[in-house]
Amino acid sequence: MSLKTPESPSLDISTDKLAFIIERAREFDVKESDSDPDTNPDDGGSNPTDDGATDILQDKPGDATGEELTSAIRALNEDEKAELIALAWLGRGTFDIEEWDEAVATARSEHGKRAAEYLMGLPLLGDYLEDGMALFDEGIVDESDKTEGLNEENEPLGNMPDRTQDSKRV
Repeated sequence: MSLKTPESPSLDISTDKLAFIIERAREFDVKESDSDPDTNPDDGGSNPTDDGATDILQDKPGDATGEELTSAIRALNEDEKAELIALAWLGRGTFDIEEWDEAVATARSEHGKRAAEYLMGLPLLGDYLEDGMALFDEGIVDESDKTEGLNEENEPLGNMPDRTQDSKRV
């Protein structure tokens, strides 16, 4: 079922830009504050083996994830920044797709100057953006997603929702 109609608004941010921002937003979302900022592995303190490599999920000084996300958002032009904020609002349900123009105008007036800071403060930003894209019949596939559709013989792949477990081939 397509949610887009001939009168539907269009999304003017490229899918490549959105995919990069969504990917970085998800990486940023899983970061947590540094739980032990005084521990220096060079001083014989904590190390990745002892910690189960959990330090990778901690936001450490010099970690590029937040910087990459901020830079990607700041590199957008003003219209793209407003659309990005509006897209996040669509994804979280603040606005409907029929209210797209209003959402973009509100985003521009309320957060146009500090779009990166505002967006990075939204938990689940990556999910909101992807959910918003779905309302435009757009989407991205990352490494963790499974391909959906038909195989070479025009048969549904095993992960199609209308395909039952019993009818899957092994």
